[in-house]
Amino acid sequence: MNYKAWVAKAAKQPMVLETADLEPLGAEEVEVAVEHCGLCHSDISVLNNDWGISQYPAVLGHEIVGRATAVGSGARGLAVGQRVGIGWNSGSCMHCPQCMSGSHHLCQQAQATIIGHRGGFATHVRAHWAWAIPLPEKLNSAEAGPLLCGGVTVFSPLAMFAKPTDRVGIIGIGGLGHMAVKFAAAYGCDVTAFTSSESKFDEAKKFGANHVFSSKDSEAIRKLAGSFDLLISTVNVRLDWDAMIGTLAPKGRLHVVGAVLEPIPVAAFSLIMQQRSISGSPTGSPTDIKTMLDFASRHNVTPQTEHFPMSNINEAFARLESGKARYRIVLDADF
Repeated sequence: MNYKAWVAKAAKQPMVLETADLEPLGAEEVEVAVEHCGLCHSDISVLNNDWGISQYPAVLGHEIVGRATAVGSGARGLAVGQRVGIGWNSGSCMHCPQCMSGSHHLCQQAQATIIGHRGGFATHVRAHWAWAIPLPEKLNSAEAGPLLCGGVTVFSPLAMFAKPTDRVGIIGIGGLGHMAVKFAAAYGCDVTAFTSSESKFDEAKKFGANHVFSSKDSEAIRKLAGSFDLLISTVNVRLDWDAMIGTLAPKGRLHVVGAVLEPIPVAAFSLIMQQRSISGSPTGSPTDIKTMLDFASRHNVTPQTEHFPMSNINEAFARLESGKARYRIVLDADF
């Protein structure tokens, strides 16, 4: 098979196009011809080895949409020609307590799609059949890629912790946050957006936010004390965490999905006296992803995207890293 991929040879280096041979397809694997692949900030983190776990050479890309071109003899529920999506994980052990109870994404042996595995910036990608999720017919497949990682990452805490009657705050209106606002609004919540960029105030309201505040305005944030049932942080920068935690209502929850590298300082009494919680989560299980895609299809929730041909991958990475993307970049396969 003529397999081509954009390969990162080392940290912080431009990707180069290479051709390679693939191993025989595993019995429980599915092979997917890539049509579109979203560009996530996690791809930049792995390219730059920000987390210290990257493996080179690396084929990045984990918001993959394409059609199944081969299905292993032990695969279930998929057929050649079916359009599917693959996200952050492309496999898990399928026998540990987490997998057996439906939390496959918490499996200690979960296979990240772009670490020690060839990702989606390629002609083809492979995954365990359980992690290749059929796309709803109504969903625009060219726009669906970012839902498979960023989308489920922000949808999962809403599904776990929010009710339609809740007041929900979203911190950061970027690649993750703008989808969080759309999902929370579609769910029926009263939505408040926090952004450091005043240029995004009007856009946040168009995405469905009822209220918008600057995440840099500690005085305004403190006036919101006791307001939110759920606060979802999508950012990876330092905030006035004391003020943010103070905006939680009694029994409110701050849920972290943005990979902030610095510790979050917490005053114990701020949690104890109001019975507040702080939690976090990664993406989601195959069932979580399917549920999110069905919800997105039903409510017409799609990310706001910019499209580049995959041959312009290095320019696309530079645009995302500069902070100019509005709000997710999707690379269209043009091999």
